Amino acid sequence: MSNQTPMMKQYLKIKAEHKDAFLFFRLGDFYEMFYEDAVKAARELEITLTKRDSGQKEPIPMCGVPHHSASGYIKNLVDKGYKVAICEQVEDPKLAKGVVKREVVQLITPGTVMESNMLNEQDNNYIASLSHFQDGSHAIVYNDLSTGENKAAIVIGWDAVIHELYNQPIREIVISSKLPEEKQTELKDRLHVTLSYQDEVNFNAEYRYLCENLNDERLMKAFSRLLNYIQHTQKRSLDHLQKAEIIELKNHLALDMYSKRNLELTETILRKGKHGSLLWVLDQTATAMGSRMLKKWLERPLLNKVEIEKRLDIVDAFYSGFMERDALREALKSVYDMERLAGRISFGNVNGRDLVQLKKSLMQIPVLQSILQQFGQKQVTELAGQLKYPEHLVELLDSSLVEEPPISIKEGSLIKDGFHEQLDLYRDAARNGKQWISELEQKEKEATNIRSLKIGYNRVFGYYIEVTKANLHLLPEGRYERKQTLTNAERYVTPELKEKEQLILEAQEKSVDLEYKLFTEIREEIKEHIPLLQEIADTISHMDVLQSLATVSEKNNYKRPVFVDQKLRINNGRHPVIEQVMKDGSFVPNDVALDKEKNILLITGPNMSGKSTYMRQLALTAIMGQIGCFVPCDEAELFIFDQIFTRIGAADDLVSGQSTFMVEMLEANHALSHATENSLILLDEIGRGTSTYDGMALAQAIVEYIHNNIHAKTLFSTHYHELTALENSLPRLKNIHVRAEEYEGNVVFLHQIKEGAADESYGIHVAKLAELPEPLIERARTILEQLEGQDRPQPTKEKMETGQLSFFVDTKASSKKEKLQTHDHKVLEELKTLNLFEMTPLEAMNALYKLQKQAKA
Repeated sequence: MSNQTPMMKQYLKIKAEHKDAFLFFRLGDFYEMFYEDAVKAARELEITLTKRDSGQKEPIPMCGVPHHSASGYIKNLVDKGYKVAICEQVEDPKLAKGVVKREVVQLITPGTVMESNMLNEQDNNYIASLSHFQDGSHAIVYNDLSTGENKAAIVIGWDAVIHELYNQPIREIVISSKLPEEKQTELKDRLHVTLSYQDEVNFNAEYRYLCENLNDERLMKAFSRLLNYIQHTQKRSLDHLQKAEIIELKNHLALDMYSKRNLELTETILRKGKHGSLLWVLDQTATAMGSRMLKKWLERPLLNKVEIEKRLDIVDAFYSGFMERDALREALKSVYDMERLAGRISFGNVNGRDLVQLKKSLMQIPVLQSILQQFGQKQVTELAGQLKYPEHLVELLDSSLVEEPPISIKEGSLIKDGFHEQLDLYRDAARNGKQWISELEQKEKEATNIRSLKIGYNRVFGYYIEVTKANLHLLPEGRYERKQTLTNAERYVTPELKEKEQLILEAQEKSVDLEYKLFTEIREEIKEHIPLLQEIADTISHMDVLQSLATVSEKNNYKRPVFVDQKLRINNGRHPVIEQVMKDGSFVPNDVALDKEKNILLITGPNMSGKSTYMRQLALTAIMGQIGCFVPCDEAELFIFDQIFTRIGAADDLVSGQSTFMVEMLEANHALSHATENSLILLDEIGRGTSTYDGMALAQAIVEYIHNNIHAKTLFSTHYHELTALENSLPRLKNIHVRAEEYEGNVVFLHQIKEGAADESYGIHVAKLAELPEPLIERARTILEQLEGQDRPQPTKEKMETGQLSFFVDTKASSKKEKLQTHDHKVLEELKTLNLFEMTPLEAMNALYKLQKQAKA
C-alpha cells in the first residue's frame, strides 16, 4: 500500500467499503475499474483489459467505460445480478488540494434500479427483505423503488417462504447475515436472486409515517431492515415511498410455485416468456402501469365474493358499452407511466421530457371522467369519482416547460418565454447580442469588400472574425487584432467584439443556470403532490385492467361466471390460451361438473388426447373468475377455491439434484399436506417415474387419501386403467375419459370428454404418429397381443375395499406359470394385511419398497 500513488490509495480505500460491487471510479470522462473488478468487468462487458503502471513491480489490471455511455454497461452488469457502486468527484478539481475528493454517490443493485432504460415497463422490479424469528415465522417485505410500492406479509414455515418469494418478480433479497448458510444457498439456487445483507433493524423515525398500517413487531423489523438498506445504497430522497400495506394471504387464492409454473400464468415453462401464457391472452391494457397491475391480480386472485362481484360488475359495464370502452382505451393510450414518473421526480433523476409526459397524462383526467360517466353504471361512476384533477399542476407544467425539451436539464432550452422575467431579460441580451454580431458581420463584409468574411465562435477562443489568406491583402492595416493563424485563414478580434462576447456569454451562462434552478423548483413543487399522483395512477391502473378484461371477454366470447357454494359446473369450457393458438377455431370445448357427491374425476384416455389440457383449462378458468374476468365457456357456475395445486408435466430439477419422480412426489406431497376441502387439486399421470407396480400403488393410495381425508375437488388423470375400478369403492369418485376412435389402423383424437372409463390407451398408435420404425411398431403389436391373451385378473370392488391391488398376480393366474416360492407367499400375505385407507402416500411408498425388497431377496 505504501508504494501506491495517492489516487490508487483513494481507490482501494473506497473499494474496501464496497467489496461486493463493481466500483465505477470517475477519472475525467471515464469510469475506471482496477484489479479484480477490471478483470471481471472486461470479461462480462467484453471490453479491452489494459494495465496501469503504478510504480509497483506488477502493473495493475485496468479497464474503463466512457462516462456518457456508462448506463448501458451498468444495465448489462445489473441484469446479470451484479451491483455497481458509482464513485464521483465531489469537489471542484481547481479547488482541490492534492487528490480530488471522491465518494460513492449511489449503489445500483438489481432490486434498486431507477433508470427507465434498465427497467421492463410491464414488470415490477421488487427488492424484498426477509426476517426470521424463533417461533418459525418469517416476515417478508416487498418494495418496488421505481413506483414506491411497499407490501408486507407474515409467512409460517420455510417451505411457505420459498413458495411466496418464487411467485413475485424479485431480483434481490435483503437478509440477516445470521440466516443459516443452507437457507441462503437455497434462496440463491432456487430463486436466482442477488442476496444482500443488512443487520441494522432499528427503526428510522424519519419514515414513521410509512408504518402506520403495520401492527406487528416482526413486520416492523423486516421493513426497517429494508428501509435501512435502501437508504444506505441510494443516498437520496425517498419521498415517493408509499405506506406499507399488509398482504393478508388468507384473502387471496394461494398458488404455490409448482402451480404458477405448471399453469404458465405469467410466463411459459420452456421459453420463459410472456407469449403463450395466460397473461399474454388477458393483457389488452393501454398503459404500462395497468399491465403491471394485471400481472399482480393474476398472482393473487381474490377469495372475497363481494370484491370479485364488484370487479365483474365493472367488467360487465365495459363489456356492454363497446363505443364508450373504445373511447376509454384511446384516452388511456395518452397516459404515460405515472407511477414511475412520480418515483423519478422524488429520486431527482427526472428530466424535462418526463414532466411533459406527466402533464399530458394529467390532461387526460377530465377526458377519462367524462367517458366513465357515459356508462351510467354505479361502480363505473364511483371509479370516475375517485379520479382527482390537479389543475394547478397542469397549469404550472403547461406555462413553464417547452413542448419538446432536451434530455439534459443543465444546458438550457427548457423553460418557455414569459414564465420568468429575469430569464427573459437574459435571453433578450443573448439574442440581441447575436443579432448585433450578425449585423457586424454584414457591415465588415461591406467595409472590406471581402464577401467570404465571417464571424464564428468556439469555446476556446470565443467569437472571432475569419478571413481567408487569399483575401488578406484587402484588409486595411490595423483594422483587426490577430488571434489565431490557420492553414488557409487568419482569425481576428476587435475590442468591440470581445466586449459584446462577454455580454452574450454572461447572459447565456446566467440563462442556463437560472433555467436549471427554475426546473428544480418546479420539480420540488410537484414532489409535494406525489401522494396525489400515486393515487391517480392507482385509479387509472384499475380502470385499465378492468377495460382490458372486458375487451378480451368481448373479443373471445367469454361469459360472466356465477359463484355458488359446494359445486362447480362449466358448459362447453375452453382453454383460454390454446384456443388463441389454434387460429382455425378447431378447439373442442368440454363440460366439467363437480359437487359434494362427486368431487373427484378420474380421467383416462390416450396420451396426446387432451387430458392435461382439460385439467389446466379448469384451473385457468377458476383463476380468471377469481380476478374478476369473464371465462371461456357458454355458461359457468364456479366455486371459490382457496388454493390450487397442480402436478402437471414432469422435469428433472438438476440444480438441486432431484429426479423427475422425486419432483413429482414433492409436488404431490405439497398438495396433500396443504389442501383443504375448498381447494382444487390437479394430478396428472402420478407414478410415471417409477416401476408399474410402484406407480400404480402410489396413484391409488393418493386418490384414496384425497377421497377419504381431504375431500378437495380433484381431477386425477392416469394411464393405469386398473384404477377405474375405484369408482366401485369410492362413492365420490367418477370415471370420465377422453374419446378417441380407431380408423383404418390409425387413432383419431376427438378431444371430447365422456363419462366412463377409456377402453384402451392407444399407446402404439401414438408411437406410430411419432413415426417410430415400422418393424418396431409391428413387434410392439405382437407383444401386446401376447400380453392381452393372458388371463389377467380384473379388479373387483371387494379387492379394492380390502386394499388388494388388482395389478398383482393372483393364485389362479399363477397356476399357468411357475409356482410362487415360499417367501413370495409371505410377501403376498403381508401385502394383504396392509390397510391402505389408513396410510399416507409416503407410508404406502415405504411399505411397498419394503415388500419389493423382500420379493427380490
